[in-house]
Amino acid sequence: MHVCVLGAGITGLATAYRLQCAGHRVTVVDRAAPGQGASGGNGAQLSYSYVQPLADPGLWRQLPKLLLSPGSPLKLRPRLDPHQWRWAMEFLAACNAATSRETTAQLLALAAESRAGFEAMRADLQPDCDFSATGKLVLYGTAAALAGAERQVALQADLGSGAQRIVTPAECAQIEPALDAYRHRIAGAVHTPSECAADCLKVCEALARALVERGAVLHTGLEAHGAEVCQGRAVGLRTAQGVLEADRIVVALGTASWRLARTLGVRVPVYPLKGYSLTLDLAAQGGGTGAAAGPRVSITDSPRKVVFARIGDRLRVAGMAEIVGHGSSIPPARIAMLRQATRSVFPQLASAPELQHWTGMRPATPTGRPVVGRLPGTPEGLLFNTGHGALGFTLAFGTAARIETMV
Repeated sequence: MHVCVLGAGITGLATAYRLQCAGHRVTVVDRAAPGQGASGGNGAQLSYSYVQPLADPGLWRQLPKLLLSPGSPLKLRPRLDPHQWRWAMEFLAACNAATSRETTAQLLALAAESRAGFEAMRADLQPDCDFSATGKLVLYGTAAALAGAERQVALQADLGSGAQRIVTPAECAQIEPALDAYRHRIAGAVHTPSECAADCLKVCEALARALVERGAVLHTGLEAHGAEVCQGRAVGLRTAQGVLEADRIVVALGTASWRLARTLGVRVPVYPLKGYSLTLDLAAQGGGTGAAAGPRVSITDSPRKVVFARIGDRLRVAGMAEIVGHGSSIPPARIAMLRQATRSVFPQLASAPELQHWTGMRPATPTGRPVVGRLPGTPEGLLFNTGHGALGFTLAFGTAARIETMV
């Protein structure tokens, strides 16, 4: 079949790659270059075994502080937007133990499929993407927070997650020596030795090159206006340059997926969680310590909602979740918060030069479960692959594999 994939982020490109490998003729359409949306500057972590959803019952206790503190990693700016209010109410309704457990189970299964798909792609394309498999530490600042993490680890173990354990501050410093100066400020951590990291932008670029080399068509600078429908079936994509005919259409447009769904009279429960990142040049750091001063193990600072991932001689620092609409501005105060987080956790990196500032709109559903497949009320032949939230890089190849079975 001829399949048109809308979106050249990691989700769309992984989907196009799987479909091409399955023998389909593929066209990819995006208004931007590969990886330039929510993928390019993301947190770089591949978190296959620790997938605690944002919609967690523990959020209720934290909510007043998260919403009212000026330095909070979570920010809500109410807008005259029914879509935002409905999403927020559905998100709060999902913050219960039963929903969190079900979401965890589904995400773990999907992540396992995604790991297999990503490894198969790496064996096939051998992309230069600064891949590492040095594990991850999720740090917790209080005994109460660590107890909650211990319950999540037990739940994930019951669901078949890979090996992970609670470690003491001293063990954190043994696992990652770069944390030695910070270990006295944490209660402990979750250690998952099997977790990985990579440069998502480089993966996107490698996928795009391979797709074109193997016969796919890549249209950048082209925006989708809607689906062309005939007798209840999607038969093409409407664009400013006319109708692009296709046997199947896969919508992997991230937060923009809801706009295309709206042209069909349906709602996709996806809203942007705006995040930020900065990238530090460890090799050019002053003081003579260079890249050796940076962590090798991926780190998640849970209280700050900030992640640190080593990608080659660079350190990606990313985090925050803002429910503020679709604006793409980068307030200096948010980058300053990431810088301050870096100085707190890794004071030895205080002088590391900054290479890049970035913001991205993570496409999140209220529960944290992606939207994969056909939606009720949409024409036949039109599939959605969106709503991965902060786990887009982690889950992309898993949802791509599921779309492949539906085409």
